[in-house]
Amino acid sequence: MVDAGVPNQGKKVLKELKDLSIEPKDISLILLTHGHFDHIGSANELKELTSAKVAINQHEKDWVERGFKPTPPGTNLWGKILRAVIKMYESRMSFPGTPVGLVLEDKDFSLESYGILGKAIYTPGHSSGSMSLLLDTGDAFVGDMAMNGLPMRIGPGMPIFAEDVSALRESWQLLLTSGAKRFHPAHGKPFSADELEKLL
Repeated sequence: MVDAGVPNQGKKVLKELKDLSIEPKDISLILLTHGHFDHIGSANELKELTSAKVAINQHEKDWVERGFKPTPPGTNLWGKILRAVIKMYESRMSFPGTPVGLVLEDKDFSLESYGILGKAIYTPGHSSGSMSLLLDTGDAFVGDMAMNGLPMRIGPGMPIFAEDVSALRESWQLLLTSGAKRFHPAHGKPFSADELEKLL
């Protein structure tokens, strides 16, 4: 499973998986692309429902285990406005921390032992510990290192939040040279690698 969504969504996620004929016991790993609340909020609940290991990059392990909620800087005016809104409600957002069973380093990690033909790749920029899942098919699940569509942005491209835009562009290039053909962002519709390559 890639990412765990916002808090209190575990049972809803499992219902959707069952509709796809995926049972909780079929999930052995929950790969968190990064440690922001809308990606880790239901990690504890999903871990308990599936008995899967939770995996995240070493830079953001504490965020998951403490239920911490950092918000990166905005990369454009809309991002800065939305960040201010999130900050106003941040104290009301809470979720339990969960133990991380697999701490990923700043390098590729093969997922073959988990039955996945692909690897987790270190792709910092949106956050210091962002990881992407690159399947052998060329499908790249990139979390928030790119976005595509409203309400975040119009068309594919730069996320509205990022810690380091320069590192983000380098991560885009790394995925392209590693064989990514189709990008699946957490916010918005999938898009072809050609569209991202035009923005470099």
